[in-house]
Amino acid sequence: MACPPIEELNLLHNNICQALGDPKRIQILYALNEQPRHVTALADDLGMPQPTVSRHLRVLRQRALVTTQRDGPAVVYQLVDDRLIFVLDEMRQVLRDVLMRQSEVLS
Repeated sequence: MACPPIEELNLLHNNICQALGDPKRIQILYALNEQPRHVTALADDLGMPQPTVSRHLRVLRQRALVTTQRDGPAVVYQLVDDRLIFVLDEMRQVLRDVLMRQSEVLS
């Protein structure tokens, strides 16, 4: 497979990678993959302050990784594309493999 053009890689980094650059945002994505939720439910479920969750949701929404739907006075957030969770799971598996190889080298 050929190396992608730098413009595409810059877009990937700016739109996706930077959004995933905080573990709290990744937690939020996993929680929304389980079910759509409003910010208060997310904050309660994740044990984070509501303003923190709101700030992270704003980043994820700006990057079009989550979307909103009005439910009366509440706003419900949901994951836009569940392929993102597949990619995160694959990255976690790569991490496990790397850590295993590193521990074997150190042994």
